[in-house]
Amino acid sequence: MPSPDTITVPQLARLMGLPEAPTIIDVRTDEDFARDPRLLPASLRRDYRNVTTWADAFTGRSSVIVCQRGMKLSQGVAAWIRLKGGRAEVLEGGFEAWSGAAEVPLIRPDHLPPRDAEGRTVWVTRARPKIDRIACPWLIRRFIDPGAAFLFVAPSDVPAVAERFGATPFDIEGVFWSHRGPLCTFDVMIEEFGLRSEALARLALIVRGADTAALDLAPEAAGLLAASLGLSRMFRDDLAQLDAAMPLYDAFFRWARDATAETHNWPTPGARA
Repeated sequence: MPSPDTITVPQLARLMGLPEAPTIIDVRTDEDFARDPRLLPASLRRDYRNVTTWADAFTGRSSVIVCQRGMKLSQGVAAWIRLKGGRAEVLEGGFEAWSGAAEVPLIRPDHLPPRDAEGRTVWVTRARPKIDRIACPWLIRRFIDPGAAFLFVAPSDVPAVAERFGATPFDIEGVFWSHRGPLCTFDVMIEEFGLRSEALARLALIVRGADTAALDLAPEAAGLLAASLGLSRMFRDDLAQLDAAMPLYDAFFRWARDATAETHNWPTPGARA
């Protein structure tokens, strides 16, 4: 039975990808991290030795602390964060428990972009997004970097902006994060980051169908296409469109994870004729 300040692997896994998910703080030692540099989704690396200098940043926020085994390092860091007014839980069993569990994702570090001076990954793509260029930012913010920054620029300027501003280009031809054969960029990100899950696989099929005009791939693809085109007409500002679309993808993800077997009809069962 976990203590009140401890969260189990299954409990944390259920929060992954949700807008209300806690911040995950990885405080493994450099030696432990070097042995296995994979990361829990959307996690931040912090040095436990300097916790007094950075704990204030988590005041008023919920966090989960992860060390190698869920013992002294994470317990101490969580206590400091609580002292500073944050709500901090320790992952029971730590990184070893998470990495040994079935059906939970771990981020491969090979292709993680560098972070800027503010600790964010920075991405750049073509302006006036429709589907892939909204779906990918949703995936990044929910599973890779909640604070990621996105730059939407003229298509011809994407490579130059990427170079001059240290941004990672995506969903344009000739870059790593782009379409590959029948797969769209959203598919590629799931594969390259190691984010395989049943729910994301369902969502990827819908995104691919809507983004590549292959609406027969999933019945829901036509609905995502219609909603995406509607959002693009509602907002002239691409960042405002992205903000408005985040709950749409949250809803599709929750359906893909929890509600695919649920149906709805009218009249309700048992209603009088």
